[in-house]
Amino acid sequence: MYYTYILYSEKLAVFYTGHTKDMERRLEEHNRGKSAFAAKGMPWRVVYRFEASSRADAAKLERKIKKRGAQRFLRDLNLQLA
Repeated sequence: MYYTYILYSEKLAVFYTGHTKDMERRLEEHNRGKSAFAAKGMPWRVVYRFEASSRADAAKLERKIKKRGAQRFLRDLNLQLA
């Protein structure tokens, strides 16, 4: 199982979109500041997660979200940030 996800940082008011096979590990990496960008936005929280049956499907959705923009994609799904 693969996941396409959108994270949100209130500190930066920015979204991050990606895909992974291990959602818990990936979120932990973001919140440990594994990269310089991730460290600036901690804490990150999951605002959208979609399960895909293959890596190709997860990557395809990630590209679609990035092309559309995460905020617009979420708005199209009628999802609100809490």
